[in-house]
Amino acid sequence: MSSHLIACTPAHGHVMPLLQIARHLIERGDDVTFLTSSRYGERVASTGARFVALPAAADIDLDDADAAFPERVGLTGAAALRFDMSNLFVRPGVAQLAAVRAVLAEQRIDTVLAEPLFLGAALLQQLPRHDRPPVIALGIFPLGVRSRDTAPFGLGVTPMAGSLGRLRNAALRTIAERLIFRRVQREADRLAARETGRGLGGFVLDWAGRADAYIQFTVPEFEYPRSDLPPTVHYAGAIPAVISTPALPEWWSDLDAGAPVVHVTQGTIANRDFSQLVLPTLEALRDSDVLVVASTGGRALGDLASDLPANARVAEYLPYDQLLPKVDAMVTNGGYGGVQQALRHGIPLVVAGRTEDKVEVCARVGWSGAGIDLRTQTADAPKIRDAVHRVLNEPAFRATAAQIGHALRAADPWRTLDEVIDASMIQRTALT
Repeated sequence: MSSHLIACTPAHGHVMPLLQIARHLIERGDDVTFLTSSRYGERVASTGARFVALPAAADIDLDDADAAFPERVGLTGAAALRFDMSNLFVRPGVAQLAAVRAVLAEQRIDTVLAEPLFLGAALLQQLPRHDRPPVIALGIFPLGVRSRDTAPFGLGVTPMAGSLGRLRNAALRTIAERLIFRRVQREADRLAARETGRGLGGFVLDWAGRADAYIQFTVPEFEYPRSDLPPTVHYAGAIPAVISTPALPEWWSDLDAGAPVVHVTQGTIANRDFSQLVLPTLEALRDSDVLVVASTGGRALGDLASDLPANARVAEYLPYDQLLPKVDAMVTNGGYGGVQQALRHGIPLVVAGRTEDKVEVCARVGWSGAGIDLRTQTADAPKIRDAVHRVLNEPAFRATAAQIGHALRAADPWRTLDEVIDASMIQRTALT
C-alpha cells in the first residue's frame, strides 16, 4: 500500500477536484493524508482520507480574500496581481511547508500531490531528492508551464505563430518577471533561501513546471501547443464529474420539450452578483426560441425565481451528469471543471470571466474554436444574445466542441494518475 499527502490551498474550486483524487487513491487501496483548511475537514473525512488542518498562517479563505485583507478592496490591474501573489500565494508558503514537514516527520509518505497554488510544495521540491518524496503537481486549472510558444500565464493572451509570436512572448515575459512582479519574485526567492537553503529555481508562477511530475487534467486539444513541453508533463483528461443524486426540479421534463436548451451558470463561488452573467443571459434570451436553465450554485433563489422570463427555469443545484446530455449551449464564467465537463459532452460555449484562472480558461475556449470568449467579467445582454445564437447556429463551434469532447471521453485520467504516481515511486526507490 502506498501513502500519499495531498496538499491544497483553501479554495473551493481547488479542494473539490482533489477530493475526487483522494477518493480514487483510497479506492485503489492507498493511504491518503489530506492537508487543507479546517473548513473542509468533514468533506475530507468523508472520502476516507486522514485530515490535517493547515496552520492559521496558511488558512486564508481564498474564496473571500477581501475579508482577510480589507486593504485588497479597490485594487486593480498590476497592483491587485502583486498583492494577491504576495499575500495569497507566496507568504503562506512558509506555514504550508512547515505543515508538510510535520506530516513527513510523523509518517511515511511516498508522494506529495499538490495543486499549483500551494507554494509549500514548490519549497519542498527545492530540497535534495533523497531528502523528500517526489512532488507531483496536479493541473486542475489551465497549464501554466513556461514556454517560448506562449505568453506568461494569467494574461489571457492566446498564442501567435512564428518568430514574431516568440518575440512577443519573450517581451511579455520580461515585463512580467523583471518589472511587474520583480519584488514578488525577490520575496519568493528570499523565503525559499531561508527555508531550504536555495532560491526558488525560477519564476514563482512557473514552479509546477519544475516539479518531479505534472499531471494536467485536460487533453492537448484544449491546450496551447508547446514545442518545448517538458517530458514531466502528462495530459490525463478531465477529472470525472461527481455522480449526483439531488431531487430533480419539478420542471425537469421541460428539458425534453424540443426547444434548444441553454444552460447559464456563474459556478459555486462567484455567484454573489447574478448581474455579472446570469441575469444578462436571462434577459438576452427572453424572447428567443430556447429554454434557458440557470443554476445558482447553492445560493437561495430569492428574487431570481420571482421574475423569470417564461422560457427560463432555475434551481439551486443541477446534477451535471444528468443535465449536460440535454444541453445545446452553455454560458459560463469559465470555471475549468465545468467548461471541460461541457466540452466532454460536445457543448459549445459562451464564456465571460476575467478573475483568477478564468481569464485563461476563457482564452482557451475562444482560441480552440469551441466557443466565444466575450473578454469581459460583466457581459451585456446584446453581446450574449449574439454569441449564443452564433454557437447554436454556426456548425464550426459544435464541431470543434465535439472533437475536444471525443478526446476527453477517450482519455483515462485515473490510469494516467496511477502510472505517474507509480513511476515516481520507482524513481525514488532507485535514488535511495
